[in-house]
Amino acid sequence: MGIVIKGGTVVTADRTIRADVYCEEGVIKAVGEDIDAPAGAEVVDAGGCYVMPGGIDPHTHMELPFMGTVTTEDFFSGTAAGFAGGTTMIIDFVIPNPKQRLMDAFKTWSGWAEKAAGDYSFHVAVTWWDETVHADMGTLVESHGVNSFKHFMAYKNAIMADDEVLVNSFTRCLELGAIPTVHAENGELVFRLQQQLLAQGLTGPEAHPLSRPPEVEGEAANRAIQVAKVLGVPVYIVHVSAKEALDAIIRGQDSGQRVFGEVLAGHLLIDDSVYRHPDWEVAAAHVMSPPFRSKEHQEALWRGLQAGHLHTTATDHCCFCAEQKAMGRDDFTKIPNGTAGIEDRMTVLWHHGVNTGRLTMNEFVRLTSANAAQIFNIYPRKGSVEAGADADLVVWDPKATKTISAKTQMQKVGYNIFEGMEVQGLPVYTISQGRIVHALGESRAVRGAGRYVNRPAFPSVYEAVAKRNELSRPKPVLRSAAAE
Repeated sequence: MGIVIKGGTVVTADRTIRADVYCEEGVIKAVGEDIDAPAGAEVVDAGGCYVMPGGIDPHTHMELPFMGTVTTEDFFSGTAAGFAGGTTMIIDFVIPNPKQRLMDAFKTWSGWAEKAAGDYSFHVAVTWWDETVHADMGTLVESHGVNSFKHFMAYKNAIMADDEVLVNSFTRCLELGAIPTVHAENGELVFRLQQQLLAQGLTGPEAHPLSRPPEVEGEAANRAIQVAKVLGVPVYIVHVSAKEALDAIIRGQDSGQRVFGEVLAGHLLIDDSVYRHPDWEVAAAHVMSPPFRSKEHQEALWRGLQAGHLHTTATDHCCFCAEQKAMGRDDFTKIPNGTAGIEDRMTVLWHHGVNTGRLTMNEFVRLTSANAAQIFNIYPRKGSVEAGADADLVVWDPKATKTISAKTQMQKVGYNIFEGMEVQGLPVYTISQGRIVHALGESRAVRGAGRYVNRPAFPSVYEAVAKRNELSRPKPVLRSAAAE
């Protein structure tokens, strides 16, 4: 049975038109005026609303074992919460332990994700290096549709990738036509600052941002970008929170380098005063890395979005309850890092972006779906509203309002970093694979209905880059013994 969305205004990354949308068998069959609903098709009244591609969150952590515990959100509850906020696909992270085979970790995460209600894909982290990692990266790209690999430059003595790992993995990404992604924080500096702060008796959440100042993010972002430049591979910097990191991205882009930047909804709207909240639990609830910054960084990030220097918005959705956060009550370095956001990303970005004039509706679509689909090579299957694309859509009411609260959210955690925020502009219907999965505040998510989405590599583009780099390299001057 098909579905026809009638009477709405279709908004994509590059156009805004009055049109109906007809979906059947999980794909969009037609976009046009006055489409007649076939017999038996479900009709959705979108009068006064916008019809947009379902959101893609390119940075989530469902069911993640981390810092001695496991996130409270699993792949079913997390993708169902995403539906409530208009997000229809996630790209989660497979994070192998040091010395664990990448393929073994990938199989574990794939098993966990079978319960997902919405479509999903994986970035795979490179946390160490040997010939098995080199081989597994090839298998993942060629046989499992993985075209991105994550590198944590933070978390010393755990999953931190040093420069040797970066160089080896970035080189392999270039060979395979995959894109390296980077968590940019100088792990050595963070570790040193953490020890200094603890020695000074600063053990609470207020010490967390002090241990990760903007400079450690800026240095690491610049280093990763320069490594990528020397090797000739594009690079994607995740959760950019500081002006220093944004400046490094802009410098790379201005030099002709292909550098992509991601920003979290929370980093656009929340400042570092949360870490000084008198209630320890409230302050600890906001502990994530990189931390929330002072207001001048937020303004810089908004300008980065407006100017096109930052390309995607994400959440780094990584939920820990109050009891888990309490593991670090006497030592802030043991507070599990992470906050939620998949349910609120699109709403808060619309309210503070589109409603304020910072963003147009088309830019909103680019930043919440289309750019991620293009960067990770699943466009126009995802991130578009056109015949042949997946029927992942959101019907958006620009006049609907609500007050964000942990008491009414679907996210599986007892707090909300946007608590009490009044927003205007909400999803009223979310459609995944041509089926209504969230309607007028009611979840219709089905456990296990999500599909793994293959993301092809970019071999032809990368071959051209490699050839250009080879041609531009200065040739060594060889002197003969006779010339001496």
